[in-house]
Amino acid sequence: MSPDLSTALSGISAANERLRASASNIARLSTGNNAQREQVDQSSVLGGGVSTTTQVVNQPVEASNEIVEQQSATYAYVANLRVLQTQLHTEGSMLDIHA
Repeated sequence: MSPDLSTALSGISAANERLRASASNIARLSTGNNAQREQVDQSSVLGGGVSTTTQVVNQPVEASNEIVEQQSATYAYVANLRVLQTQLHTEGSMLDIHA
């Protein structure tokens, strides 16, 4: 797999994990007790891409912050998807040229 594909796929996976954690945080709001926030931390991987770690932090869940997090994660998801689509299109064009 080309580095661009694995980088885009790891970015999509990280954005998906951020969306999952934020949705879980919003679901915790309905419990009524002081729910602690689940946070996803991202770090760069040598050679390209990103890895994630999830932890519960001692912060209250605030709906407005979670909405912003979901929008940000959605933009990251779409951006990485576009990179993946462009790379696949480029590789397909290269195969057409060589055929």
